[in-house]
Amino acid sequence: MPILLFLIDTSASMNQRSHLGTTYLDTAKGAVETFMKLRARDPASRGDRYMLVTFEEPPYAIKAGWKENHATFMNELKNLQAEGLTTLGQSLRTAFDLLNLNRLVTGIDNYGQGRNPFFLEPAIIITITDGSKLTTTSGVQDELHLPLNSPLPGSELTKEPFRWDQRLFALVLRLPGTVSVESEQLTGVPLDDSAITPMCEVTGGRSYSVCSPRMLNQCLESLVQKVQSGVVINFEKAGPDPSPAEDGQPDISRPFGSQPWHSCHKLIYVRPNPKTGVPIGHWPVPESFWPDQNSPTLPPRTSHPVVKFSCTDCEPMVIDKLPFDKYELEPSPLTQFILERKSPQTCWQVYVSNSAKYNELGHPFGYLKASTALTCVNLFVMPYNYPVLLPLLDDLFKVHKAKPTLKWRQSFESYLKTMPPYYLGPLKKAVRMMGAPNLIADSMEYGLSYSVISYLKKLSQQAKIESDRVIGSVGKKVVQETGIKVRSRSHGLSMAHRKGFQVLQGISEDVPHRLLDLNMKEYTGFQVALLNKDLKPQTFRNAYDIPRRNLLDHLTRMRSNLLKSTRKFLKGQDEDQVHSVPIAQMGNYQEYLKQVPSPLRELDPDQPRRLHTFGNPFKLDKKGMMIDEADEFVAGPQNKHKRPGEPSMQGIPKRRRCASPLLRGRRQSPAVNSHIGGKGPPAPMTQAQPGLIKPLPLHKEATNDSVVDDVVENHVADQLSSDMTTNAMDTEFLTSPANLLEPSTNHTEALGHEHLGNNDLTVGGFLENHEESRSKEQSAEENIPASSLNKGKKLMHCRSHEEVNTELKAQIMKEIRKPGRKYERIFTLLKHVQGSLQTRLIFLQNVIKEASRFKKRMLIEQLENFLDEIHRRANQINHINSN
Repeated sequence: MPILLFLIDTSASMNQRSHLGTTYLDTAKGAVETFMKLRARDPASRGDRYMLVTFEEPPYAIKAGWKENHATFMNELKNLQAEGLTTLGQSLRTAFDLLNLNRLVTGIDNYGQGRNPFFLEPAIIITITDGSKLTTTSGVQDELHLPLNSPLPGSELTKEPFRWDQRLFALVLRLPGTVSVESEQLTGVPLDDSAITPMCEVTGGRSYSVCSPRMLNQCLESLVQKVQSGVVINFEKAGPDPSPAEDGQPDISRPFGSQPWHSCHKLIYVRPNPKTGVPIGHWPVPESFWPDQNSPTLPPRTSHPVVKFSCTDCEPMVIDKLPFDKYELEPSPLTQFILERKSPQTCWQVYVSNSAKYNELGHPFGYLKASTALTCVNLFVMPYNYPVLLPLLDDLFKVHKAKPTLKWRQSFESYLKTMPPYYLGPLKKAVRMMGAPNLIADSMEYGLSYSVISYLKKLSQQAKIESDRVIGSVGKKVVQETGIKVRSRSHGLSMAHRKGFQVLQGISEDVPHRLLDLNMKEYTGFQVALLNKDLKPQTFRNAYDIPRRNLLDHLTRMRSNLLKSTRKFLKGQDEDQVHSVPIAQMGNYQEYLKQVPSPLRELDPDQPRRLHTFGNPFKLDKKGMMIDEADEFVAGPQNKHKRPGEPSMQGIPKRRRCASPLLRGRRQSPAVNSHIGGKGPPAPMTQAQPGLIKPLPLHKEATNDSVVDDVVENHVADQLSSDMTTNAMDTEFLTSPANLLEPSTNHTEALGHEHLGNNDLTVGGFLENHEESRSKEQSAEENIPASSLNKGKKLMHCRSHEEVNTELKAQIMKEIRKPGRKYERIFTLLKHVQGSLQTRLIFLQNVIKEASRFKKRMLIEQLENFLDEIHRRANQINHINSN
């Protein structure tokens, strides 16, 4: 997971503008965004971590660190402002310390036990600056100096502030202020001559001198290619040059002296495992010192190991099942020289000085070898002193069959004495993989001394505390100074001792003697208060606070306040100025609410308060809406997600709760018009009384298609309230009038005589219940007073119809769910449905719906025929009554 740290110059010099009209800081922001877009093309960019550091004082310089997400990074990047000094050295040190924050905690550096290239945290620092002089609080600097005192624990274990997997690149903006007349060259981007260039080369990076926007894009594309996982190593030649040519003739064209390939400072690529995404390795690069068990401390190491290579041609050695590590070298003069020799069968051994106990050059730990296709050069990392170990292991498994003899064991023990002790762990794993798990005894000590181990643990704990402190300080704003400190002049004379003051003292004799002792040291710690920018000047108190361009306007306002003496207060602003607010602050309504005095408490606290819908009059808070649970139970689910083709109940009136006698009376509702679309004139509208609701007669000339709907609407008045019916019905089974408006055709002929008889009986009972309920209501109305009749009817309907229909519904649904085709009990139960005709029709429609859920085709056909028969007989009854 590469780390991409952007170090942005936020000094005041970044406010200069290029010929495009944009400041250098805006150009830097755009360059960061362009780099991220170019980087996003690579699928491996999903694991990238972006950090942002500026030139401010630490810890305020860290804008986005280890815990900040991408949104925070972009927000901080947009809010950067160019103000301050060009403290490049301090900012670089802050960036390196931020990257090294967790290395001691995770143990990546593996101090004292070899350098593992596969333990890495690749990071690239991209600095964008204008290349101006380095300025600090002490003055201007010509050279780049990084602070030596780092607050990070464990920094003394490495000589440099960076590590071998961290590289520094610099984009130095040299954009001219005017359009250049010369045509732009299409050659490569040159190095910049600023102080940051040597620092970039030391870390394995480089600088770019950007002179045009086109060159900036070219540099960004080059930087995207530089994002590679690897470590930087110093390769240096040891010993004589290689033999000239294969034919033995000396190479006359070869110049004498030092060549570029003799010393290279380049990267070796550490490829991650395609399956796990993490690099896998076996052998470390040896340390440049022999570890001593009695040493209480560790010597500091250099950031980049110095690997020396011998130009003597050797045969590459590899045996079966012995693991080795292979790393590709970055293109360099060294790789070019090796590839030009065209000898992929030979290799050059590599060493680390002082890695052995008695040998200054040390023993080889690997070799450099060109690939078979001569496309690249690879570094093979093997066990330490592998020319001695590999023949021993080869004899062990091929000659001795994994059973070592005494002579072989003596040779192996002598080899172990020449090997650094930190190689014992990897060697144990390798021998175990080869099939000799007990070759090396577990009792052999290969770790560090006790004092060094305790020291490293202590550093790890301190690094963890420092890491938490730095991560917690990210995002904090700079504390504003309350005043300007007065600096004491140490070398200057005080006012009383100056010659001019003494001359004035001789002219005027009334000067107090106290001034002679006046000294600026008396003002140590004195601060000059800063002006508060948030407070507006009170111009009516001090005329000098009035801007020159506002003098006439202010004078007019003062005159109006003077002449209009009836007002109780002075008006310092016009009415239009009071309401003049910048556009950026118009939507900041919360700040306005904070200044408004708290309102008085509500007179009725139980009443829901109206929410503020500032900015959107249709905005409602769903949490603030009050819902009666009883209403919700009666009405059932609102069925927001309707299935296609499912009928709706828009034509049927909404049901209301059944009002108890203890509650208030029901509101008066207008009677439903019986005329929907017939030819005759509409029936006159009448107001229904609260307790006595009578059905309206059907119009004589109503069409047959609208008869069913008219029947439903004529019997709406019989429905007292929704409590009589809603417990018997669920709103998810409600049907639309479209189904009820189907032309009634008699399908009873297709059924048997047995079912026809049952249907006739049931239809008769279905309608008789309806007529009985109507006759009972009318007879009761004649004998009982209106007030008691109203209450009695409501109680009777609320208790009898509800309970009966609920029980019937449960029994019918149970019968539908039973297997088989015996439906006589269903029709028998339908005769006992209570309520108005509309209630019975809805009940029947719900039964049909339930039957369709269980795919009872025969039952659905019988129920539909039964419904058609009800429609036909209901029409006959209505026509007879009307005649």
